Amino acid sequence: MRDAAVLTVAEMAQADRLTIAAGMPGSVLMENAGRAVTRAILRRFRPCPTVVVAGPGNNGGDGFVVARRLEEAGWPVRVALLGERNGLRGDAALAAARWHGPLVPLAPQALAGAGLVVDALFGAGLARPIEGAAAETIRAIAAPVVAIDLPSGVAGDSGQVLGLAPQAVLTVTFFRLKPAHLLLPGRDLCGEVVCAPIGIPDEVLDRIAPKTFRNDPVLWRHHLSPPFATDHKYSRGTVTIVSGPAMTGAARLAAHAARRAGAGLVTISAPDAASAAACRSGEPGVIVTEAPLEGLLADDRRRVWLVGPGGGERAAEMARTVLAAGRTLVADADALRGTLEALRGSAIVTPHMGEFARLFGPPGADRLAAVREAARRLDGVVLLKGSDTIIAGPDGRAAITPAAPAWLATGGTGDVLAGIAAALLARGLPAFEAASAAAWLHARAAERAGLHLIAEDLADHLPPVFAGLYSGRRNRGGSPDGGRDRSGRPV
Repeated sequence: MRDAAVLTVAEMAQADRLTIAAGMPGSVLMENAGRAVTRAILRRFRPCPTVVVAGPGNNGGDGFVVARRLEEAGWPVRVALLGERNGLRGDAALAAARWHGPLVPLAPQALAGAGLVVDALFGAGLARPIEGAAAETIRAIAAPVVAIDLPSGVAGDSGQVLGLAPQAVLTVTFFRLKPAHLLLPGRDLCGEVVCAPIGIPDEVLDRIAPKTFRNDPVLWRHHLSPPFATDHKYSRGTVTIVSGPAMTGAARLAAHAARRAGAGLVTISAPDAASAAACRSGEPGVIVTEAPLEGLLADDRRRVWLVGPGGGERAAEMARTVLAAGRTLVADADALRGTLEALRGSAIVTPHMGEFARLFGPPGADRLAAVREAARRLDGVVLLKGSDTIIAGPDGRAAITPAAPAWLATGGTGDVLAGIAAALLARGLPAFEAASAAAWLHARAAERAGLHLIAEDLADHLPPVFAGLYSGRRNRGGSPDGGRDRSGRPV
């Protein structure tokens, strides 16, 4: 859990304070940060004229350390400072005092001839739009950018851009990722992300108790196990999917995914004979029934229900009926046409952005905070679908799935995701873990399926992904963003 922790701006500041209080001088943390950035630069770039654009805070202090160390390595370096040197305070002032190279005022002309720009203007804690000389200088950047902590202008807790921000090719952050390293649009502005240790001990996380995580198997893998010799189809869990009359293919996609995700028995509840016939034209291992919903709900073995994929106009009503019967509900697609009040108590809801806005209101700039609040109001888990899928529980926990493949943006993939989530609930995973695992597995299967996948491809790529989890090893490329997590570590 510690490795997957993501720290807000306030939590990172607390980590710094706790470390300093334990005896590590802040100047040493700054020196370590600058050394880490320099090391990352030296590994990726050849010596070239470099401009460090430095702000008046600790981010600028890190920049002075980078300038000194690059110069010691033989690089031609100058620092362009926002404000005056005598306006610096604390550790930043100490770092600046050790810089004896060229120092010029921050302005667009300071970038002349630069082959590399190190962005040390503002860190993750920026709270207002960039303006003045800083904005003019950022607009003038033409060379590759290495950002310290985050590209200046990206808000650390939301990933939103405050006015403007440079496009970095490399971002070096420290100790743990911040939400903006995972959330769009900040994630894409970061380029490659390296998370470097700087001397903050992992034990401070026990004091901080973060509730935001990078969605990683460490969060939920301990709930998963292959079938035991004593298992039978009911012990592996049952999933019942309520289909509508029009788009029966959606229910079939969800059913296939639920079976591939390990559910022992999957049933499609069809509303009429024609719909049932369409559903029966699919896989023979899926049970299709036209029995009344009330009769199916009377079977206590049918604990987990998925309502929404192809559910049609009656999906919201069916979702209410399932909840009223005390069953575990995954609500997706058409089921989300209902009211928040009618869906309250659902185990998992899986809206895309438009459905989220209709149910909970527009998320605003801070989507992470909005999904957390939505989960509290729902009293259930909310999975907001997207390239940076956010999962939040009513207890305040949240997980961000790194970089789901863009080719998931095709019809039917959401039905597959809902089927996976329902199967994992049926297998006994708690709702937050089931939703997080479903999002990760979905992205990983898409990565295996490759470019131009269609929804029908996804579920058949799940078995090898599960096999890697069961073995305790991760497959090559075991994270959804190409085999490395957002800190750059292989997984």
